[in-house]
Amino acid sequence: MKFKTTDGDFDVERFKAAVRIFITAQEIIVDNASYPIKEIAENSHIFRTLGLGYANLGSLVMSYGFGYDSIEGRALCGAITAIMTGEAYEQSARLAQEIGPFPGYHDARASGVPKPVAKDNVGSMLEVIDLHRCAVREISDSEEFAHLKKEAAKVWDSAAELGKQYGYRNAQVTVLAPTGTISFLMDCDTTGIEPDIALVKYKLLAGGGMFKIVNQTVKPALEKLGYNSEEIERIIAHIDAFDTIEDVTDTDGSTISSGLKPEHLSIFDCAFKPFKGERSLSYMAHLRMMAAAQPFLSGAISKTVNMPEAATVDDIMNTYVEGWRLGLKSIAIYRDGSKRSAPLNTRKTKDMGAAGDVDLALDVTVERDEFEKRILELEEELALVRSRLDQPIRHRMPDTRMSLTHRFEIAGHEGYITVGLYEDGQPGELFITMSKEGSTIGGLMDTVGTLTSIALQYGVPLESLAKKFAYQRFEPSGFTKNPDIRHATSITDYVFRWLACQFIKGYKEATSATRGQTELPLKEIPEMEKKALNRPVSDLARTGEKELIDVITGHSPNDGSPQVSGNGRSHADRVQEALGNMFMDIVCSHCGSDKVIRAGACGVCTECGTSQGCS
Repeated sequence: MKFKTTDGDFDVERFKAAVRIFITAQEIIVDNASYPIKEIAENSHIFRTLGLGYANLGSLVMSYGFGYDSIEGRALCGAITAIMTGEAYEQSARLAQEIGPFPGYHDARASGVPKPVAKDNVGSMLEVIDLHRCAVREISDSEEFAHLKKEAAKVWDSAAELGKQYGYRNAQVTVLAPTGTISFLMDCDTTGIEPDIALVKYKLLAGGGMFKIVNQTVKPALEKLGYNSEEIERIIAHIDAFDTIEDVTDTDGSTISSGLKPEHLSIFDCAFKPFKGERSLSYMAHLRMMAAAQPFLSGAISKTVNMPEAATVDDIMNTYVEGWRLGLKSIAIYRDGSKRSAPLNTRKTKDMGAAGDVDLALDVTVERDEFEKRILELEEELALVRSRLDQPIRHRMPDTRMSLTHRFEIAGHEGYITVGLYEDGQPGELFITMSKEGSTIGGLMDTVGTLTSIALQYGVPLESLAKKFAYQRFEPSGFTKNPDIRHATSITDYVFRWLACQFIKGYKEATSATRGQTELPLKEIPEMEKKALNRPVSDLARTGEKELIDVITGHSPNDGSPQVSGNGRSHADRVQEALGNMFMDIVCSHCGSDKVIRAGACGVCTECGTSQGCS
């Protein structure tokens, strides 16, 4: 429609200039685009395929006063498509003259085709161009569009001649895309090669709501057909009132005429039958229009063949068979009503879905007072819900629940962690009990447990609590017996890191002291261990001094029989009994050693000499 002049002619030269500009732009984009996979990227650069197309063909045909299912409409479609693709290949040949043909033109190798049939694609490419050129003769004859058919033949002759000399920069240049919502943004009444869905249609919006779309080509079509201004205004008012250009039956049974002559009804036929009308395009009308364009396209046509709700299985099968006979590369079929909702509909409905759902809703009448009362009730409910949105909700623990208890020790300070669990195994309460501590630290831990319990029950994520309280530093601090938490900077640090290790998936692995170490598969180690444990007894002489050292250091002998005294016990047993509980059951807060001996009421590490405080 943008190339139709004020006097009604199609501006061929302006159309060809637009084709040259966009083909050049698309050719530039090939080297600057991104592709989903390696093979597509490689072949896109080898063949440099493009995809020029058009939209609003249905409106253009209607504006000339011809129906979509007419010889004139198919003649216009074929001529315009032929001119577009012919001019595109001619421009591609000019580009090849300057920068060379596509790489696959002289070398047939491509991604995924290791052994091509021929060494190059020169002959195949020129044969395709010749088929396009010869198809121009098959365009339907129409007196009004005869000049376009003649121009198409001229363009293809030029494209073929230039291609023989220089080749082509692009293996493919055109394809017809659906151009759905984009068509409406470009102020088109129809999309791609499609006819209009209906003269009046309703579009469902993704974010909610809908809007009414009225075909703006009806007026110029009526002017072309010779209707005067008063008749045109009457017909358009009829369309606005009843969403159809056909005559409609009033509630009293009388007929309301639109003023359109019966012989002109086919010009305004659309893909779907209007809600209050009877006419629509047959599936063959879609196929014949596609067949008029297909011989002049490099690729296929993305177009929907609309079929009525009453279409049978045989109708669907015949559509595919006829498409194959007409030489189409692809077909998409949509049966009206096959989906509960659709983006476009021929009537205003509750959910843009099945008509039956809306008929039921339309039959229900509500008194005005009751309706207003219900609105007030809903507003009050809405206000109540909104007021509760900002109020936190506490999910209390059930009276009977499972729990998990853990004993810990930090630099000699012993304590217990008890975690109450919800039904799903997630923590909901925390108790911290310290052994042999005064009221200060015990009260502090009770407070921490209570605050943590309330936070968890109000939905505070454990991740946030662990991030906030882990690695808090205050006394007591030091080494622990937990292999996952080797050193704690405070009791609070230990508690929340332990909770994270237990209930946050991946936390233990991420903070483990050995997370960066990998096990080395040294097959010699098991053999060395066997030799160390199975040496001859004669090679394992023992002394009392060595046994004493073993006891003090906590090493198990495992390397020979100990010397036995007269009472039947070894020397090491006697020393162990004499020492009693010399070692305290704690670890050193400085070096982590468990060789801490009693020194009065306190403890001292035999490894580093650090005092451990009083127990």
